[in-house]
Amino acid sequence: MTDAAPAPRPGVLLDVDGTLLDTNYLQVLAWWQAFRDTGHPEVSMADCHRAIGIASAELVTHLLGDDAPDTEEVVEAKERRYEPLRELVVPFPRVDRLLAACRERDLAVVLATSGMESDLEWMVPAIGGEDVVDGATTSADVESAKPAPDLLQTAVTDNGLDAARTVAVGDTVWDVRSARDAGLPCIAVTCGGISRAELEDAGADEVYDDPADLLAHLDDSLIGRVARGR
Repeated sequence: MTDAAPAPRPGVLLDVDGTLLDTNYLQVLAWWQAFRDTGHPEVSMADCHRAIGIASAELVTHLLGDDAPDTEEVVEAKERRYEPLRELVVPFPRVDRLLAACRERDLAVVLATSGMESDLEWMVPAIGGEDVVDGATTSADVESAKPAPDLLQTAVTDNGLDAARTVAVGDTVWDVRSARDAGLPCIAVTCGGISRAELEDAGADEVYDDPADLLAHLDDSLIGRVARGR
């Protein structure tokens, strides 16, 4: 007789860049430099910022078109440009406390990022998540990352989460759209540089300034209600 599978857990799916780590404008700079390095000076910093949150290859085709011949070249250039900027990356205030507070409420804490699997090696320590992160899903785990819903759906399945009691947290309209298409409620934060109005228009259920603001209102938020079983 085999043991029964554990019951699905309530949880929180957290984007990392721009949500937990203050990286969006560093990402913008690296992408802008990469487009110029590869012969695309028509792509502005504003264009790059509006596309942050889309997985790398898809970001390039989003800005250059589906028939862009040098997608891989641009992505590689971006990785080279971003590498020296990583030493500037810091977490937003109270990120570690937010993650711990979710765990204290018996919620699984799962990272869901369009970044690469190798990024977890520096992202998890940067957010102080070594002892509180239960799992992570990256672009390596799916064919289509954000804004497709696959990343969040895979995170729910692979981490044994109850989709009816799981909340997604992100900072871009792409995060919000991904959550909505995955059938998950979504909390958005404006610290990535996207306005409250745009996030609400995209379908965010709640919007906070940053992780510290969400932490201050955690028990009244969607996360608090999920933790209480409501």
